[in-house]
Amino acid sequence: MKIAPLAPLLLAAALLAACSRNEPQPEPIRFVRTMTVGSDVAGGVHEYAAEVRARTESRLGFRVAGKMVQRSAEVGQRVKAGAVLAQLDPQDLKLSQAAAGAATQAARVNLELAEADFKRYRDLHAQGFISAVELDRRETTLKAARATLAQAEAQGSVQANQAAYAALTATAAGVITAVEAEPGAVLAAGTPVVRLAHDGPRDVVFAVPEGAVAGVRALLGKPGGVKVRPWGSTEALPATVREVAAAADAATRTFQVKADVGKADLQLGQTAAVLLDLPKLAGITKLPLTAVTQLQGKTAVWLVDMGTMTVKAQPIDVAGADGNSVVVKGGVSPGQRVVTAGVHVLTPGQKVKLYEAPVTAAAN
Repeated sequence: MKIAPLAPLLLAAALLAACSRNEPQPEPIRFVRTMTVGSDVAGGVHEYAAEVRARTESRLGFRVAGKMVQRSAEVGQRVKAGAVLAQLDPQDLKLSQAAAGAATQAARVNLELAEADFKRYRDLHAQGFISAVELDRRETTLKAARATLAQAEAQGSVQANQAAYAALTATAAGVITAVEAEPGAVLAAGTPVVRLAHDGPRDVVFAVPEGAVAGVRALLGKPGGVKVRPWGSTEALPATVREVAAAADAATRTFQVKADVGKADLQLGQTAAVLLDLPKLAGITKLPLTAVTQLQGKTAVWLVDMGTMTVKAQPIDVAGADGNSVVVKGGVSPGQRVVTAGVHVLTPGQKVKLYEAPVTAAAN
């Protein structure tokens, strides 16, 4: 049996493979939307989430130690000045007050005895029966008795006050915003029991990032420097920035700001939006968000060369946002053509065509 030579077969296979190889297809021409870069003025409004709080909020606690036996205040309750909010067990305080009263009575009896002795010894001195030294000694005893009585009376007043401190009362009219102790707890003097938001002016409290705090500080004390829009309302109320934190919060790295809205009809804890006008910037460029892309870690746009109808990437310097537009302060010049749609499918040097919206014939 004869075997056919392999060389002619291999040559034929190579020719067939060469004939079947696909030629590279030319890159398709993309349709893109474009706009001509122009000069514009940027402004806008910064909006911050805020909360309505009372100008003054006190954490009330007993001025003496003891066991709390009753609490009548509840969260959300409106109270008047002087209303009893909680009560300590008064037994020990009453005993201390009784002891102080007994000490005062004893000091008063000693004073009466000292006065009688001094009067008697003064008569004896006038008759020459005692020396002046003895009379001086009796006068000193009288003065000491008077001082002891004054001390006892002062101590009695202190104990009377301590007994009165067994009742925790509201220092002003307002609303209870928090409860921090329950009946049965043994409390040290000054331990907070309730938190009271005083009636009166209201503050809107919000936080701003480090980059914006300088602009907010410039508005300190300026009436109507910011506007406040309560949740669910379309009306913005004028407000005055009255306080900006001196240091950033350790966790959020933001600065707390308080704006005065006076006696506006706002509920405690209500959410609101603080509107801060941005300064106007002239000679800038506004581009739609759809025109901006990220290339090699840089923000860029695609420029169209109208002579060759090709595109190239152009890095830009973004100054911020204004609604649905990007504020560009560098990288593009007025008159250049920028791609505004289809940027995600473009490559450098790619051929493009300008997209034109079809014209719809008017109905007869």
